[in-house]
Formats: sequence, C-alpha cells, structure tokens
Amino acid sequence: MNILYIANVRMPTEKAHGLQIMKTCEAFADLGHRVTLTVPRRRNTIKDDPFAYYAVRKNFEIRKVFSLDLIRWGKAGFLVQYATFSIAAALSKSVRSADLIYGRDELSLLFVSPFARAPIVWESHVGAWNGAARHVARRARAIVTISGGLKEFYSSKGVPASDIIVAPDGVDLEDFSHPESKEAARRRLGLPIDGKIALYIGRLDGWKGVDTLCETAQYLSPDIWVAVIGGEPEQVAAFKRKYPTVIFLGYRPYRELANNQSAGDMLVLPNTARDEISARFTSPLKLFTYMASGIPIVASDLPSIREVLDDRSAVFFKPDEPHSLANTISILAADPVQGENLARRARETVERYTWRERAQMILLVVRV
Repeated sequence: MNILYIANVRMPTEKAHGLQIMKTCEAFADLGHRVTLTVPRRRNTIKDDPFAYYAVRKNFEIRKVFSLDLIRWGKAGFLVQYATFSIAAALSKSVRSADLIYGRDELSLLFVSPFARAPIVWESHVGAWNGAARHVARRARAIVTISGGLKEFYSSKGVPASDIIVAPDGVDLEDFSHPESKEAARRRLGLPIDGKIALYIGRLDGWKGVDTLCETAQYLSPDIWVAVIGGEPEQVAAFKRKYPTVIFLGYRPYRELANNQSAGDMLVLPNTARDEISARFTSPLKLFTYMASGIPIVASDLPSIREVLDDRSAVFFKPDEPHSLANTISILAADPVQGENLARRARETVERYTWRERAQMILLVVRV
C-alpha cells in the first residue's frame, strides 16, 4: 500500500513533532508499506540529514514541495506559508497515486481532500474545531487521537465514536536499550557527580510546567539538584536569570536522549493543569522515553498522564504546586527501593507503546 503522510513541518526540527512524524513513517514502512513524507521546502538552521538526526532508518522517502517561507513575519506569514504548502501538496502527483493519505494538519488535508482518491486519516493532537477541522472530520475515514480526552472532545462535537481511534504516542525501545552509565552521563554533561538529580528533558513552553519544577529547587535539600535539558537559547537565558540555582543545559539532539536520561535519579514530567492540552489532550513523547529509561518518574497528577501511568509505575504530585513536587522528589530520593520498583513497572508497561504496535493498530482499525 502507498501511504502519503503530509506534514507542514520544517524537517528536521528540534520540536518533538518532527520525531513523532518520522517514527510514524518508519513504523508504517516497517510493516511493508511504501511511505512518502511530504513536507515544505523551508530555510533550516539544522543541516543534518533528517534520518540521521532522528536515528531513523531510511526506509521511506521524504519529498519537499514549494511553500512561501514567511513564518518569520508572524501569524499572517505563517498562514501564507501553511496555505501555499497545502496547495502545493494537494497538487502533487503523490496525492493521486496514494492508497492512504495521512496527516496531522487539518488545513493541508482540507486542500488535499478534493483531489484525493484515497481515504484520509487525520491524526489530531490539540482539539481543533474550526472550519477546516469540521470538513476534514466529515471527510476522513478516521480520526486518530493521542488521548482519550481528545476522543471525548471530538465525540462531544458529534463525531461518531466508531470513527475515532485512540493511539497514544510511542517509543522505539531499541533506542534506549544500551544507555551509558549515570557517572559517564554526568561527566559528559558537566553535572554534579554526587547528590541526587531531578531531571527534566523537553521544551520550556508554558504548558509543560517547567516553571513549577524550577520553583521547586528552593524547597529541596542541598544534596538534590534540579537540572533541565531543552529549550531555545532565548528561553534558556531567561530561565537562567529567573532560577539561578537550577542547572540548564540547553537543547541536546535526540540521538543523545537515552544517555542524557541516565544522568537523572528521577525524571520529572511537570505538566500544568491550567491548559486543556496539557491536562486532557496530550500524550507526551517524553513520557514514553522516560518509561523506557529504567529511572523512576515523578509526574503531574493529570488525566492525560493517568491514561498511561498509574501508582505502580510513577509517583504523582499536585500539578502547579512546587511544595507538592518538592515533597514528592524528597520522598523518592530517600527511598531507592521504591524508585527501582516504579521504574521496573514503567519499563514493563511501555513495551505496549512501541511505534510499530501503534502503526499496526491504526492500519488495522482503518482497514484500508
């Protein structure tokens, strides 16, 4: 089967959706399908080959099509870029030869739908219900949602539950099978060798809850460090000024992720409850890589996280409450046996959440 994945994304990108798209395409191709990923031709400061950048096998094709790259001009520029890419993708020969058209961007799928002979599958991550989303929801063979909360959202809009597939994000377990030692990771990253480290890896956007983790540092004993890997340079600079006792290492590429996780005594998922995407809709990629690490997880007690983790696989704290997070970190730091048990259970659970299993389930339900 010829699968066309259309994604309005700079490729490669330091943002997590780039990894998610590449791993999904790799998984579809692993199942024996011919996969083409269509993305816009845009300026990119990352010069690496996308397959090398994400440590993905080159078992599918990436095609870049025209778009007016005006994103630097703000919202209007983004809309122009989005629309021109969507038109170029819709007019490409790949649309007419595809057996299945797959995508995350409702505007692109809206433009493609009049030209498509094949079924369309829309993978939604945020809960969109604009004009384009309504049209695509009616036209699509299925909507793939990454959480049960998103399924409830679309069901409330009148989309039949039978047309909605819940498929949380996943992980490639092989990428995390042979991480370096904790001491080696800390020496490489310049982190303290002694003491405990509560580590966060990911973007610094507001709904990620990183402020809560950083504020927690002042309530921890001196032998517990808070370290953060990720963020764009201007974000990191602002966080360093605001939280001088927190260790900020900036952005590190995906290929280092397994080794970087090894530096932590616990991995923190501090999502806020103040944003609906965070509380109900998200399926964080870091959640699954954390689970694969063999390191205990400290997580916000949110419905979106509880869909995957439970009290046997993580310890939870009250979202947006630094005191609650500090207390949870301190208790876990003092009980390594509990941490080992939690990490083992999380590692066992994550075996159900591989990219291959996810792709297989989606195609089985779609029944193309």
